[in-house]
Amino acid sequence: MTKFPLAFALMVVTATALAQGYPTKPVTMIVPFPPGGVADIVGRPLAAEMEKVWKQPVVVTNRTGAGGAVGMAAAAKAAPDGYTILMALSSVSIFPVSDRIQGRAPAYEMKDLAPIALITADPTVLIVGADSPWKTLQEFVALAKAQPGKLNYASSGQGTPYHMAGELFKSMAGVDIVHVPHKGSDQARTAILGAQVHMMFDAITTMAGHARAGKVRALASSGGARSAVTPEVPTVSEAGVKGYEATIWLGLMAPAGTPRPVLDRLSAEVNKIVSAPEVKQAWAKQGAQPMGMTVEQFDKFLRADIQKWSKLVKETGMKVE
Repeated sequence: MTKFPLAFALMVVTATALAQGYPTKPVTMIVPFPPGGVADIVGRPLAAEMEKVWKQPVVVTNRTGAGGAVGMAAAAKAAPDGYTILMALSSVSIFPVSDRIQGRAPAYEMKDLAPIALITADPTVLIVGADSPWKTLQEFVALAKAQPGKLNYASSGQGTPYHMAGELFKSMAGVDIVHVPHKGSDQARTAILGAQVHMMFDAITTMAGHARAGKVRALASSGGARSAVTPEVPTVSEAGVKGYEATIWLGLMAPAGTPRPVLDRLSAEVNKIVSAPEVKQAWAKQGAQPMGMTVEQFDKFLRADIQKWSKLVKETGMKVE
């Protein structure tokens, strides 16, 4: 008998034992956006539920900057021991692609991160100011085409899901509207509420209440079907931009090299939490749709998402600073 099979067996036994005892100390959850954004709104309650299960602290750390790239890079470079996890957004795959297009060395690569579980996948909502002249998406598109470069849209920063939703909209609607990036979703939201910008895509979880209160006007939602939270609002596709779909998803990831038994345990526990009736009910009120995926399913989901957004970045030449 060679030494390799024995060594491999010992590694498997060690990793399995590690997973069975995991966690034995506090876990850090990196949220790469400021407090108040959708990642923070979902991440903190999830961390609280994880603490109940594990009897160990799950410390949420907001590592902000560069549209989320700072926090994502920090997670990618952390020790692969299961004690640092990342609340990743759908923009996680954009930064490496954009960096290469612009001739920069990527701060991290997707191969530096390992999938754990998809948590939510929700549409955004296209909103304009309450006092704006547009009552329908068709009216907004018509003016944007008549006056190229005159209208603008806000986002929570370059490379964020809201930026990506806006660029996809520009490409598919054939309009020239100016991107106005902000340092976070709260700042972008303040800009649209204060009529400082013309339009933005925002999470239904954070903007539906403002729309109901008449502070903004929702023209369309970005999903493949109408949101249960705003059933009266047509999808972008229904409103004239056929085939448009952009969701903002949240998922847990870990540094590559984290033992597979630990990833599987994390995935199983997270899936139990998000499938609990009380969690689903609480999130549904905010427009969040809890998901459930194994490590393999999330990996497949990621590959398809990477292909979609990488194609957009390459075709439009959009810059992510």
